[in-house]
Amino acid sequence: MRTLITNGTVVTATGAHEQDVLLDGQTIAAVFTRGGAEAAGVAADEVVDATGRYVLPGGIDAHTHMEMPFGGTHSADTFETGTIAAAHGGTTTIIDFAIQAAGQQVRPGLERWFEKAEGTCAIDYSFHMILGGVDDAALKEMDGLVAEGITSFKLFMAYPGVFYSDDGQILRAMQQAASNGALICMHAENGIAIDVLAEQAAARGDTDPINHGLTRPSRLEGEATHRAIQLALVAGAPLYIVHLSAQEALEHVAVARGEGHNVFAETCPQYLYLTLEDHLGKPGFEGAAYVASPPLRTRDEPHRENLWRGLRTNDLSMVATDHCPFCMKDQKELGREDFRAIPNGIGGIEHRMDLLHQGVVDGQLSLARWVETCCTTPARMFGLYPQKGVIAPGSDADVVIYDPTARHTLSVDNHHMALDHSAWEGFDITGAVESVYARGRKVIDHGSFVGRAGHGRFLKRGLSQYLQ
Repeated sequence: MRTLITNGTVVTATGAHEQDVLLDGQTIAAVFTRGGAEAAGVAADEVVDATGRYVLPGGIDAHTHMEMPFGGTHSADTFETGTIAAAHGGTTTIIDFAIQAAGQQVRPGLERWFEKAEGTCAIDYSFHMILGGVDDAALKEMDGLVAEGITSFKLFMAYPGVFYSDDGQILRAMQQAASNGALICMHAENGIAIDVLAEQAAARGDTDPINHGLTRPSRLEGEATHRAIQLALVAGAPLYIVHLSAQEALEHVAVARGEGHNVFAETCPQYLYLTLEDHLGKPGFEGAAYVASPPLRTRDEPHRENLWRGLRTNDLSMVATDHCPFCMKDQKELGREDFRAIPNGIGGIEHRMDLLHQGVVDGQLSLARWVETCCTTPARMFGLYPQKGVIAPGSDADVVIYDPTARHTLSVDNHHMALDHSAWEGFDITGAVESVYARGRKVIDHGSFVGRAGHGRFLKRGLSQYLQ
């Protein structure tokens, strides 16, 4: 099947270009200057007129949690529903987090994630590996997984008794990564101190959802980020901070990058738009919909402004979602009497590209930076470039046709995530996905899913291009 996309504006990390794109089977066969394909007499089975549209590389969401167990339940999206929702939003690749639970071995945890994803994903997928227990066996397993294309590992400075690793364990894992080329992804919050604050709040009877944020102050994210960076420098290892939300944490990342160290960070749309007071602090139990870790930050401090600036300056390298959706009914409600029992997570995999394009509309980002942070940098960061993340001959035919003038309103009534609410209810967006191709197969056509579960395949990743 040969598809020729004509008259569109191809947007890449290098800028906007008036070009035509030829898809042949699962790859991009050629990119022509506007009208060049017609002049060359190129034949195609389908010609798509993209006049007035952007033609983008498929988005890569490098931080998702499908079917993830948490607090007696599991995230609501399966790999099937979650990847269909992702496709609706212009994302054609996800990197999910496989889990080694505390007290278990690494390999069985990874195999469980393969079993969940195989034959169910509508788009391509890969895995990071969460290390829930750093010991000699886990360290040895890291080397084997790198050879198999699992080239990034996540550690937690939060959640004592569940995922938490102490500084010694973190240092050992970083030393192993320094030797095998892997990238350490870090959840940087001081979980020991947070648990003290949370216990004290509960003892006072402060159990409403807003207390989740009040007991996870931004200073403790900043402290943990600084500590993680210092451990990485001692180990000689690269470091990637996940879901950075606080200006204190960003300052430490910026200093390390300014000194030339291999320190990187992502943020998420919720931290760019939502606030503790307006969302987590909604009356009654409504704020539970916005419980995530790190928490939403106060509007009285310039966290959001600094995050947008960090994206412009590249102190923040990219945007992922930390998509970890829990329904209000029977899931978030587990913490109705105690905020500590509210499952942590916000659903957003379907809206990332739109929300960041709104940043373009609002003057926060350039068109090229939008594509860079959502498509190209994730591919380079996690060993998928140039197979993914770029419109170029030989790359996978992951292509999004995007209407920059369309307007729509985000709502639980029109999203495709397996959620009974929307954290983005009522958000007005300028720009919308029109069509999506995943490895040459059209999976979204004017808002309708026309793909199939099982089209997505596992991606064996190389090492980060930023470290080679």
